[in-house]
Amino acid sequence: MKRPGPLLTLLAGLVLGLFLLTLDATTGAKTASSSYEETSPGPAPARSTAPAASAPAPSPSRVPATDADYAGRTDDDAASIAVTVRDGKAIAYYCDGRAEESWLKGDVEDDGALRLTGEHGATLDGTLRDGKRVDGTVTVGGGRHAFSADRAKKPSGLWRATATVRSAKIDGGWIVLKDGTQVGVLTRDGKPSPAPRIDPETGAVTVDGQQLTARPATP
Repeated sequence: MKRPGPLLTLLAGLVLGLFLLTLDATTGAKTASSSYEETSPGPAPARSTAPAASAPAPSPSRVPATDADYAGRTDDDAASIAVTVRDGKAIAYYCDGRAEESWLKGDVEDDGALRLTGEHGATLDGTLRDGKRVDGTVTVGGGRHAFSADRAKKPSGLWRATATVRSAKIDGGWIVLKDGTQVGVLTRDGKPSPAPRIDPETGAVTVDGQQLTARPATP
């Protein structure tokens, strides 16, 4: 039996070398591809185009009502009305100058709203308008009246006197309007009658021969 010749041995070595070269090339290509895939950056995160939510605007601060006096008439000219505001509280006086009257009181809201109450179901619902006037409605004795009262300057405004004269309890209320007109009711032991005039500069008034002093009414 003859041994393989040198030519056959050379051919076998050449085939083995080609096989190893092909295997190395294939492995390198895969390694490079894998390395690229691992190091390739991913897509950038999408940026939101929606506008940022803005903080809610702060509500305007409310300013307490300014201390002031107001005096005016009901729209039907049936009576006069005066309102005095002090330290967030209010007192009002409704008076027809003959026999019907009512004192009302209550708080002033920060937005200028008034809700005042008096005896026998009397009520006043009003609004202060920039410290210049107050308007609304007043209900007294079953009658409902719209009114408007402008800011008053002394001696205009609301006056009151209480005393005991000849064993009778006296309670008088006066509204002095800006034209000097006075509207008031004086009660003696609960019986009403038209009030005598007061001196608007001093508040002096004579009741049944006795001199009293009316003073600006406050809540």
